Amino acid sequence: MAVTIPPKDFKERCFELRGLIKDLKLNTEALALHPVFSEEQSCPYQHSEMKANVKLAYRHLEDARMRFGKAVQAYDGGTSCYPR
Repeated sequence: MAVTIPPKDFKERCFELRGLIKDLKLNTEALALHPVFSEEQSCPYQHSEMKANVKLAYRHLEDARMRFGKAVQAYDGGTSCYPR
């Protein structure tokens, strides 16, 4: 007989994903300090383009984390989930 694991509570899963995104944000932020930025550029504006895309990815992660918070807020009937 196959054992099925019940899905996690919606709210708890959202908080779990928010935590994973927080870790991704920290790693993304660290990427902006990568030693490659002290090396010679192979074309003009290469490093600024790289940093801009890393910054944009960071902002999208911030937005995704906030959206999970908003999903919990809607689940709770409009009550804010902050500071968790």
